[in-house]
Amino acid sequence: MILASDSPVGLLLSAATALAYAVPALGARAMGGESARRVLLIAWVLHGLLLGWNLLNDAPRFGFAQALSITVWLALTVYAVESQLYPQMRARWALAGFGTVAIVLAQVFPGTPLPHTSSVLLPLHWALGIAAYGMFAAAVAHGWLMTRAEQQMRTASQAGEGGVPLLTLERLMFRFVGAGFVLLTLTLIAGAFFGEHIYGSNDLGWRWDHKRTFTVLSWLTFAALLIGRWRLGWRGRRAVRVLYIGAALLLLGYVGSRFVLEVLLGRSA
Repeated sequence: MILASDSPVGLLLSAATALAYAVPALGARAMGGESARRVLLIAWVLHGLLLGWNLLNDAPRFGFAQALSITVWLALTVYAVESQLYPQMRARWALAGFGTVAIVLAQVFPGTPLPHTSSVLLPLHWALGIAAYGMFAAAVAHGWLMTRAEQQMRTASQAGEGGVPLLTLERLMFRFVGAGFVLLTLTLIAGAFFGEHIYGSNDLGWRWDHKRTFTVLSWLTFAALLIGRWRLGWRGRRAVRVLYIGAALLLLGYVGSRFVLEVLLGRSA
């Protein structure tokens, strides 16, 4: 089995990060909120160090698992900021669980070597795409929190998700959808107009493959969600369902396509 990192430092960082995520994922309630938050912060720091170590390596690799890993880290970054503004927001165990899975996947499936190109647009193109993934992941997390809060209100089990007002969660969700939509639009524009310059080959420019088809479909879904919110007042479960559909299409766009290529077909492109 080829691991993402054969170096002792990389393996140690991966093991420490996965363990740090697993602790609050499995025992958040037993630990208490403050202790779980501190351990999750340690895991987030270790995760960031691991990402930097892998990307700055002599032979960096990237694939579907690495994209998921960065997406989870970005979602945790958003949560770390929001938890300072809304201490009542509680999604630690779920985010920690996703973090554990992402670290393990990234270690087992190392991806493929990054293409050699002199274009400075390639890192920008990838950064825009991954940032869009992170914003939509944060939106999905807020949609899940909003749905759970609504269910708790209906059953009168709690007044809401950790005391965070339902309208606040909804407003935050749409803000992340809007930010993700802008980033995804820029990613598509870069791929459409600068594909040849980014990848250095006409064959790797814009073409209608599975990745781009699913990505455009997700863009259209998110556009419909934002227009529906603006013109038709979409909210609640309807808005969350559309968000989930768009996120699933976006996930199939890169992560799904790369998973099929790397794992099922054993190809690099």
